[in-house]
Amino acid sequence: MANNLIQEEISKELEHLPFDKQKKVLEFVRSLVSPPATGVTGKELLKFAGTLTENQACEIKEIIERDCEKIDISDW
Repeated sequence: MANNLIQEEISKELEHLPFDKQKKVLEFVRSLVSPPATGVTGKELLKFAGTLTENQACEIKEIIERDCEKIDISDW
């Protein structure tokens, strides 16, 4: 019951917000529902920048595109 009251109050308040603000509210709510991000920050990855040659990077990209982006329907 209390959940419905909160939803109604939020809905009433949203009606007074412009579209861009409503979109921000939606993004915020989704961030609360989503699991927290895991892994390392981009800042921590910067130490690896430039460690691959252009050829190595292209080769890795081609392998990923060739082998990892296929869907095997019979695999399900």
